[in-house]
Amino acid sequence: MNKANGKQQITTVLGPVESLESYVKADWWREIFNANYLRTDGDVVDDENITKEEVDFFISLLNPGLNDNILDLCCGQGRHSLELADRGYSNVSGLDRSHYLITRARKQAKNGGLSISFREGDARKISYPSDTFDFVLLPGNSFGYFETHEDDKKVLMEAFRVLKPGGRILLDITDGDFVRENYVPRSWEWIDQNHFVCRERSLSANDERLITREVITHVKNGVMADQFYAERLYNHDNIRQILDECGYDLVQFHDPIVTGSRRNQDLGMMARRLILTASVVKEWTPKKKTSKKRKKVVVVLGDPRLQDKIKPSCVFDEDDYLTIGRLREALSQLGDYKFTYFDNHASLLSWLRHSGNKADFVFNLCDEGFLNDPKKELHVPAAFEMLSIPYTGGNPQCLAYCYDKSLVRGVAKELDIPVPRAFVINPEDSSFIEFPIRFPVIVKPNFGDSSFGINKESVCNDIAELQEAIFRLRSVSGDSAPVLVEEFLTGGDISVGIIGNLPDRYEVLPVIEEDYSSLPDGLPKICGYEAKWDPESPYSGITSVPAVLSEEARRFLVASCLKLFGRLGCRDYARFDWRIDSNGTPRLLEVNPNPGWCWDGHLAKMAEIAGMTYSEMLGKILKSAEERISGENVK
Repeated sequence: MNKANGKQQITTVLGPVESLESYVKADWWREIFNANYLRTDGDVVDDENITKEEVDFFISLLNPGLNDNILDLCCGQGRHSLELADRGYSNVSGLDRSHYLITRARKQAKNGGLSISFREGDARKISYPSDTFDFVLLPGNSFGYFETHEDDKKVLMEAFRVLKPGGRILLDITDGDFVRENYVPRSWEWIDQNHFVCRERSLSANDERLITREVITHVKNGVMADQFYAERLYNHDNIRQILDECGYDLVQFHDPIVTGSRRNQDLGMMARRLILTASVVKEWTPKKKTSKKRKKVVVVLGDPRLQDKIKPSCVFDEDDYLTIGRLREALSQLGDYKFTYFDNHASLLSWLRHSGNKADFVFNLCDEGFLNDPKKELHVPAAFEMLSIPYTGGNPQCLAYCYDKSLVRGVAKELDIPVPRAFVINPEDSSFIEFPIRFPVIVKPNFGDSSFGINKESVCNDIAELQEAIFRLRSVSGDSAPVLVEEFLTGGDISVGIIGNLPDRYEVLPVIEEDYSSLPDGLPKICGYEAKWDPESPYSGITSVPAVLSEEARRFLVASCLKLFGRLGCRDYARFDWRIDSNGTPRLLEVNPNPGWCWDGHLAKMAEIAGMTYSEMLGKILKSAEERISGENVK
């Protein structure tokens, strides 16, 4: 078991297995590099003295200038980048796939007052222009993780592309021949006073990879992780061959690194590593002569001329105009785009027919729905689809799925994602002969978002309160609308935001939690309609703060949200709302495929914690849509 928010959560643990290789996921590297990685391998990868010695060695081989551009590829928590910057190297960049490690690297750089550009990204598609760097370092045995040789080759080809003519690469990889002869089939070690790790190892069927299983255990809380991974074993001959195939020249092998451990324990793949350098002989990449043209983007919004029953006064008020003003101001700071705004729904279709194709794409911010009818939110992208106009955000099918909370619950269950116990009351249901869940419960409209119809009276403690809550909800949402009755969970109120697109061009924003400490005693802890729309309500004092979660819980949340993002067809950005139950298990509440875009909304709060301005957040959404639409990596 492991802990999330101080509560225990079950971790799936396997017993003995016959074939380690059969349990290795093709993309195992997506989830394994986290706090547990630093915990189990910290005696090497988080040792300052080892890092200093390695950087001394690398500098002696490359002799870089203090102003040279250096890329630390697959940089992890940035230990080599940070050491280089601390020594006065002024143009150091780091790139890694692990959100956790990049976040840690940025924090350490900020705390140390060091100027380093850390990016989250895939080494097979490096997000830098050609001919950018004088040196590329691939240190710390960060090569050979992918399923195929071709994917490993893509990493070296991308490094070749981003290196300048005459630039040099340094590879630090495990000595494959040494590992084949000396790997330890089984070992275990104490990490600290509370944690120990057991490892099993075997060679793959073709002897090309070393397969490792790690079971990490806390002495009181039990097993924290049972994980499998595989690393390809290169020797002098085959790594030279792959470098030759990628076009590198002057390949040199240097003295190997033989690592020690401050715990004097199992070093695995880090025990003995090959160090080699190679040079890039190529012509400078021709520069495109055409100047970059600003993209024409039409921002489609709700119609302020029409009533909107979701808003407290049923019309656009001063706060709405302030929000739109903040949006315009933020978008005006994005120099890559030229924006026009459209909000007249009466002429939307005719305008799209005659002028829609003049825009490169539409920034669809019409979450009010066509004619400000929330049931017609999907009608707006449907119009874009019929006229073949590219646009941001979810398509009609995605919006239809996510508008139905019960349907989303079914999809989540299909994906083995936990949801609260609940049931739907249809209009013809008038009594509860068998009540399937325990009180307290919360009553919600099954259709819709913006917390419409959800307030403090929605939380019920007995049948009488439930019947009254259903009556009140139907009085505002209509007698024909189904009602969702859901167990009321009392743990943390969690939101996860994602900007970008699958499979690998996305960013997970910092997870946030609602802070209910300002709420008077006796009021249910919910972020309902009053919190979002009534500044005089005690709920208006609710704030969002960084969520306090175990790394295991954060990994589970992110993995689950990515599954839902793909299964429901989300695009460009989305928000996922969760609640922690009394056992510490996160349970999905709903999915928002076109979440609130306003300057003080939950997505903007997550972005601010990540160090983004409101303008930068909007820019990332637009870039994600532009890349998806064009199928290219937009710089």
